[in-house]
Amino acid sequence: MKILWLTENVWSAMMNSNGNVSVSEPNEKIIQNKHNDYDSKEEKIMPLVTSKEMLLKAQKGGYAVGAFNAENMEMVKAIIQAAEELKAPVMIQTTPSTVKYGTVETYAAIVAAEAAKASVPVCLHLDHGSSFELAMQAMHAGYTSVMIDGSKLDFEDNIRETRRVADVAAALDIPCEAELGKVGGKEDDLEAEADTNTDPQEAKEFVERTGVTSLAVAIGTAHGFYVGTPVLDKERLSEIREVVDIPLVLHGASGLSDEDVSDCVKRGICKVNFATELRAAYSRAVKETFAENENTIDPKAYGKKAIQAVKELVEARMKVCGCDGKAE
Repeated sequence: MKILWLTENVWSAMMNSNGNVSVSEPNEKIIQNKHNDYDSKEEKIMPLVTSKEMLLKAQKGGYAVGAFNAENMEMVKAIIQAAEELKAPVMIQTTPSTVKYGTVETYAAIVAAEAAKASVPVCLHLDHGSSFELAMQAMHAGYTSVMIDGSKLDFEDNIRETRRVADVAAALDIPCEAELGKVGGKEDDLEAEADTNTDPQEAKEFVERTGVTSLAVAIGTAHGFYVGTPVLDKERLSEIREVVDIPLVLHGASGLSDEDVSDCVKRGICKVNFATELRAAYSRAVKETFAENENTIDPKAYGKKAIQAVKELVEARMKVCGCDGKAE
């Protein structure tokens, strides 16, 4: 498992006039990658790790890593507690609106502090990165995985924007996820009016031309809660898997049945995103606290209840993904 150590000097990695990444010789030596096998019984704690080996192990092992969006310290604690309870690798994610509410530095510090006490691998991922600049800020702050979401752009522009981020990320040995096709519903401030599923041949070309390390595909899922029963194009997922060899990502998993998630994992999904249902579980727990005692004034009282609610949900989703026990 690669653990990332970054310094300010790394950020002389810049795009030159030709649009290519240029990393100076001294700074190549600063970009250090220390190896840590998280199967080792000797290492009891670890800092943040990248998602690269985590997802490749999932791909090889036929399971998926659960990727859970966190909005605050309590949700971070809940996610990591669940991962430790089940001995599962885990990815914690923040969206652009979350880091706008806080900052990338704030969330990086919270997750890094909690991960340093954990005995399982924890990766901090930028979900639905909305710009090149935000992706750079996240990596600078200490995120160990990033996504650039150019799915709202046309095919060539998506490739161009994704390649910019992927090139810099590769120079820093940070994995880069992208999205091709449009997942319906609303995620953060991004909203798709209609679903446009990923074309397998376009996916193959996209991966080859961008150099991304994982790809989010559209097969009929939607962000947010489903109004009706979703109909997933699972055959299309299998077709994409046949021509794309990097780990595939499923967005919009909140509200999907266990059977649908499990089937998608069997067909090649290596990372499954959960966001909306975690927010709902957290909010319900807070409301229940006030319903029981409307005079509650201690944030720790409803915070503890919310941690437990989110933890239970995360554990259930990890078991469906099949990642429980994979960090032993």
